[in-house]
Amino acid sequence: MMNRKNIGTAAEEEAAHYLRANGYEILARNWRWQRYEIDLITKKEETLVFVEVKTRRNEKFGYPEEFLSAAQEERIYLAAEAYCDEHAWRGAIRFDIIAILQNAFPNHLDHLVDAF
Repeated sequence: MMNRKNIGTAAEEEAAHYLRANGYEILARNWRWQRYEIDLITKKEETLVFVEVKTRRNEKFGYPEEFLSAAQEERIYLAAEAYCDEHAWRGAIRFDIIAILQNAFPNHLDHLVDAF
């Protein structure tokens, strides 16, 4: 049986595969700034995209994308700002969610563009 960390890692790998297949360049995985982390940092055309990956085994308690709190959004914003400063990025940015439900085969993946 997979533990939480392994489930999260597998979901991030599935999300990265999906994004690459859809024309995104993966720039970083699990990028950390201070105590904050961004699951995936990607680029598509001239837009830098910060991606939060959410997964659930089923929708019994809600859909994966519903589990992104305002506090977590704020932490992602702060980390994204640090990434942009560190890499001197001055172009367009966007925040997406990849939501994965594991109760089907294959997993059900939703890409919520400009989610927050």
